[in-house]
Amino acid sequence: MNADFPRILTLLRKEKGISQKAAASDLGISQALLSHYEKGIRECGLDFLVRTADYYGVSCDYLLGRSPDRSGMTLTVEDIPEPDAAGKENVMRGSILPVLNKKLIANSLNILFDLLQKSRNKTLINEVSSFLMLSVYRMFRVVYSANPKNQNAMFTIPRQVAGSYADAAMTVAEAKARAVALGETLSDQEELTEVENLAVTTESLNQAYPMFASSLLNLIQNSESKIGPGK
Repeated sequence: MNADFPRILTLLRKEKGISQKAAASDLGISQALLSHYEKGIRECGLDFLVRTADYYGVSCDYLLGRSPDRSGMTLTVEDIPEPDAAGKENVMRGSILPVLNKKLIANSLNILFDLLQKSRNKTLINEVSSFLMLSVYRMFRVVYSANPKNQNAMFTIPRQVAGSYADAAMTVAEAKARAVALGETLSDQEELTEVENLAVTTESLNQAYPMFASSLLNLIQNSESKIGPGK
């Protein structure tokens, strides 16, 4: 088996809100054996893996940590919905603050990623994307931790070190992206050649992105008000 299986096996049981004894009974094994599986002391057979996948309504690939999707699906660009796609998960009711902030961030990202596409630089695209993904990951874990009933086993990195590890990875990603942007590429990086495509002024922003430019300019102003001298 692998290191992810015990963690995911435990997570699924706890998310379902059932005891180890009840789960063992439903799966046709002893509680002691299930405990060994959940602790990674013993490895299960293929028949138990399939039975467990059916019991929790997930795929074997998910149980083994081979896919983050419960169905085992591997996402392609076409599979990922647009950020503003219709659906109940995108309907935000109540306070206007999260709606406003979401729009500022999402609209600004539209400009950022359009510029990244124009750069035609794989290294720059990957490092900027890594930095942004890590920032979302960090804040999601913060919000997730607000409810003590949420299971830490959802993540492979322990919460005691996750923030520091993510911070270090973000620093590395930013440093690599900056090296490319400044033309000081490292040995394993792709040189940025499409510099003219990244020429930007407030006027050009408004012309190229009439729907999004004001969001980016507001985001810049709000951010600098938080990090300026004396803040």
